[in-house]
Amino acid sequence: MKFIKKHRNIYLRIFDVIIIFFSYYLAQVIIGDRLILTPEMNKKVLNSIILAIVVYGGFLQIFKTYKNITRYETGKDYLIYVLACLSSCVVMLFFNVFKIIQTVDERTNLIASLIIVVSIIGYRVFLRMILTDRHEDKNSNNNKKNVLIIGAGEATKILLSTIKSSMNDVYNVVGLIDDNENKVNYAISGKKILGTRYDIPRICKENNVELIFFTISNISNEDRKNILEICQEVGCKVRILPGTKELIKDKPIMQSFRDVKIEDLLGRDPIKLDNKNIRNLIYNKVVLVTGGGGSIGSELCRQIMQFNPERLIIVDIYENNLYDIEQELRFNYPNSKISAIVASVRDKNRLNEIFEEFKPYLVFHAAAHKHVPLMETSPLEAIKNNVFGTYNVVNCADEYDVKRFVLISTDKAVNPTNIMGATKRLCEMIIQAKNKVSKTEYVAVRFGNVLGSNGSVVPLFKKQIAHGGPVTVTHKDITRFFMTIPEAVSLVLQAMSGAKGGEIFVLDMGEPVKIYDMANKLIKLSGLEPGVDVQIKITGLRPGEKLYEEILMEEEGLTETKHDKIHIAKPCNVDIKMIVEKLNKLRKLVDTNNNEQINEIKEVMHEVVPTYKGKN
Repeated sequence: MKFIKKHRNIYLRIFDVIIIFFSYYLAQVIIGDRLILTPEMNKKVLNSIILAIVVYGGFLQIFKTYKNITRYETGKDYLIYVLACLSSCVVMLFFNVFKIIQTVDERTNLIASLIIVVSIIGYRVFLRMILTDRHEDKNSNNNKKNVLIIGAGEATKILLSTIKSSMNDVYNVVGLIDDNENKVNYAISGKKILGTRYDIPRICKENNVELIFFTISNISNEDRKNILEICQEVGCKVRILPGTKELIKDKPIMQSFRDVKIEDLLGRDPIKLDNKNIRNLIYNKVVLVTGGGGSIGSELCRQIMQFNPERLIIVDIYENNLYDIEQELRFNYPNSKISAIVASVRDKNRLNEIFEEFKPYLVFHAAAHKHVPLMETSPLEAIKNNVFGTYNVVNCADEYDVKRFVLISTDKAVNPTNIMGATKRLCEMIIQAKNKVSKTEYVAVRFGNVLGSNGSVVPLFKKQIAHGGPVTVTHKDITRFFMTIPEAVSLVLQAMSGAKGGEIFVLDMGEPVKIYDMANKLIKLSGLEPGVDVQIKITGLRPGEKLYEEILMEEEGLTETKHDKIHIAKPCNVDIKMIVEKLNKLRKLVDTNNNEQINEIKEVMHEVVPTYKGKN
């Protein structure tokens, strides 16, 4: 067998010569309508065969057909065979027309050429089938995963080809799913379309499906959510092809698949932005982002860079995250000006140096301590960083004539039950008060939890599932509003572009999500069964944690904006002198630097933030 593989080209050439020999004799028999040829005709046929062997062999060599590996030949390779044979036929007709050599007539040449091309391609296809079957038998094992593919388009065709050529020993494709009922019972690359989305549970059960590939990219978010929820219920691992065709073109399709994320089950419609207004405000301007290494801050930096600022200044106290986002942006925007600065918003002198040097036009303030339970045990740290850090940046923005200042706030600032939420509410009050006495336009954008952010439940749940559980949920009925990081940041930029100063923008977060249900979904998306493979443990509400989050206080009302996902809370009457008095009370606490005086700290926070409902 090794000898045959080594000298395969010799055998292919011999087969091609035999085909040419018999093709010309057969063509002459067809034209002459007789089996026994005259001596004169025999001479013409023999001359034609010798010439054809040279011509056809030459063109097959020129088109590099003998370098193909037969088992991996595709339709494109067979077209090259056709082109080589067609070129050879033209040359043979040239010899025939100008009678350079005594050969058979034009009709015989044409028929012989047709027989040659069909035979050469035919036996190569036959060889490919035999070799592929032998390869599959050789590599077959009982550990193949039964796979169902959702989608019957171009991506599925590429996927099937990839599996057949190089992963046939890993996957056994049981069939395809497509919602177009006219396609049902038809096949792509030999794999039958077994039904629509509603047949998925039955097909998975009948065929012991272990893995589902979702290949549909051109689909609404609602339909994607619906199909993925069906897949989730059957308990199979699901891998999804993102909705960008460029991924398929730029790298192998198997590398383009990713695990299903909880975001895929939100079913959100894509956010439509008024990019013109955003660009007008950012283009060729100096933009500063505090907390730029965090999950929200780094995404702000990514989206801001799309609008070509004159310079982006990224400020963060944690150098590792700062370094990561700096390197990412320098790679993606090699000709842009990017300044990554290690600094704390608590340090007013350092902030003055930064503002003095760069004179930012826009400031996005994302730096903050956000972890609720940790801030309950270290309340002074929340006050130092969130309140006085924000106050420092707010004052710098005023002193250095910043055009617009955007505070990243949270729904936990609404009727806060924890120190973190109370500090963020005070930050909102600071910017509303400062807006009344400054040329700078101060606004806040308030939204809920963002999926995948640092400290969110999703990464924690994934780690717990990876370790076999249990997945910890504080209360079976606890709910939260959720939004993806790119969604939230896109709406922040949109709100910023239409701000006039003093507004608190409230983002439409959709319907609240039960954390317990989210834990169930994440376990199922991992191909596991809740309560069987991974347990869910109820641990009880943590200090300062609400059962339900709110987006508005009682005294606030929503005003519509041009964007249907952005609303404005009715501004509260906040005076800068009152804010300064409140800050002075807090500064006395900070100066004691005693985090053990939690009850006293909470009492002062109750005075400073009247809506704060934390328990002493």
